[in-house]
Amino acid sequence: MSDSKPTGLSYRDAGVDIDAGNALVDRIKPLVARASRPEVLGGLGGFGGLFHLGERFDDPVLVSGTDGVGTKLLLARQMNRHDTIGIDLVAMCVNDILVCGAEPLFFLDYFACGKLEVDAAADVVAGIAEGCSQANCALIGGETAEMPGMYGPGEYDLAGFTVGAVERSALIDGSGIDESCVVLGLASSGPHSNGYSLIRKVIEISGAPLDQELAGQPLGEALLAPTRIYVRTVLDLLERFEIRGMAHITGGGLTENIVRVIPEHLGLELDSSSWTPPPVFQWLSEAGNIDPAEMRRTFNMGIGFVLIVPESQAAAIGEHLDEPAPIIGRITRQHGEERVRFV
Repeated sequence: MSDSKPTGLSYRDAGVDIDAGNALVDRIKPLVARASRPEVLGGLGGFGGLFHLGERFDDPVLVSGTDGVGTKLLLARQMNRHDTIGIDLVAMCVNDILVCGAEPLFFLDYFACGKLEVDAAADVVAGIAEGCSQANCALIGGETAEMPGMYGPGEYDLAGFTVGAVERSALIDGSGIDESCVVLGLASSGPHSNGYSLIRKVIEISGAPLDQELAGQPLGEALLAPTRIYVRTVLDLLERFEIRGMAHITGGGLTENIVRVIPEHLGLELDSSSWTPPPVFQWLSEAGNIDPAEMRRTFNMGIGFVLIVPESQAAAIGEHLDEPAPIIGRITRQHGEERVRFV
């Protein structure tokens, strides 16, 4: 048995390419520069991202959120389309903290892969930077982890983290919601980033090609449409109207998300005829033979964000917006154990 030892091993021999990581940093620097705010101190490449809160807030409450994009990543890989999945990542985080009335301030991402493919990773970060620009949120840092043996060829995973702030006096916690309130719905761009394990199952059992046409666009494009970011729209409304509660419609759909912000003694009545879901949801329902109740608790059904407001405010909000904001439901007394009723 030889006792010779391997010689000349490098990190690259073990599967980690430091030069590729440096090349990625160089590629994304101009992208990050476009997703900034005046409060950012320093540049990309330090050990920590710096953000000066300044004197903009009198009594700020910091609100944080973290999320990923789930198995939508597998669809993006299947389509070799990596430039929108980063928007999804930002959206899932900033929309969540927006529910409290918080303005997103900065964002960080975590990108993990088996072997770093610079072009794909740069496309992902370009999407993250675009999402941050849409949310007026600074991309102040992140981490790229190359882990051979953990992920297969072409595989990667994403996670994101955001911090926002809201004046303590303006914090929205749902405590003001009562039976005088109605629920306004803001449209989604599609399934957003939830239910993709079921979506991929529907694609599998139906045998539907991703390039088949659905309402004037390829099915794959409809399914990969990036999650809508509601930050600018909602922050504008918060300055002008009395909004007592909000919900981001993610996993659990309309059935489970809205009641999270409603006081426990109240219920919710939703009118499913008050809006028309986009064609992609009809396709999923039919191709997968999915029960309507299952559709409602898995997908957003075309409503990605809701506002709970006094009914007296609803018409003015609708007139102010440049998009439909239908009344999709009402707050009611809770009747029995069922808190959500669809009519």
